[in-house]
Amino acid sequence: MEGNFGPAEQLLWPLSVFSGVLMCKVVYQVTHKVSMLYLKGYNNLTKLEKIEWNSRGVSTFHAVIVAAASLYLLVFSDLFKNGSKSELVVNRKSLLSDATLGISLGYFLSDLAKILWHFPSLGGKEFVLHHGLSMHSIFLSLISGKAHIYILMVLFSEATTPFVNFRWYLEKSGKKGSNLYIHNGMALFFGWLVARIFLFIYMFLHMYLHFDQVKTIFPLGLYSLLTIGPAMALLNLFWFLKILKGMVKTLSRRRHVQ
Repeated sequence: MEGNFGPAEQLLWPLSVFSGVLMCKVVYQVTHKVSMLYLKGYNNLTKLEKIEWNSRGVSTFHAVIVAAASLYLLVFSDLFKNGSKSELVVNRKSLLSDATLGISLGYFLSDLAKILWHFPSLGGKEFVLHHGLSMHSIFLSLISGKAHIYILMVLFSEATTPFVNFRWYLEKSGKKGSNLYIHNGMALFFGWLVARIFLFIYMFLHMYLHFDQVKTIFPLGLYSLLTIGPAMALLNLFWFLKILKGMVKTLSRRRHVQ
């Protein structure tokens, strides 16, 4: 594996990973204090439910940050545009993409530790698998400087996380039958379809069309890209079917009530 350990990276990587861990700690505490002061139902939750409530505040904040950074790098910047740079698209990176991957690595590390500490209350085996695969992929991409474009595509799919968390918040607040719950569920369904189904299809198509470049990635990175990508896609499909089933059930129940 080719090195990617310039002076800037040697400072940026540990700083960004530490920032990701620190972000988790700060947002967790802020979520706890704000919820305790301004949300009446929060104090009625069990200790474990409060931990999950605060943790979902952290995951929402992380999702917004990395999805926004990924969108900028993939769509609005010139980093990955055709003809904008002489490097192969799989070799392109920037300080911002490095920082985004580092912060996300710090988040997944913190969240995985929390999941394992409270296992399986905050997430089952599928969440451990998701976080483990994510950390492996991000770490390899970060230290090698390879395939940032594909890691950022996957990180953009975190844009669906706020809708998942908001649905959980509404359930715990006793608003499962509200119009807001229905509308959030619809947004989650279509958001998941775009960001975690169609985007992954586009990513696989992009890899196929640029496979002459993809195959230049060092062996472990290449095999990880070719196996972890489909594994994540299958997880997304598994969760999508559960979302679809839940949405159909909710809409059917609501129709019978009316």
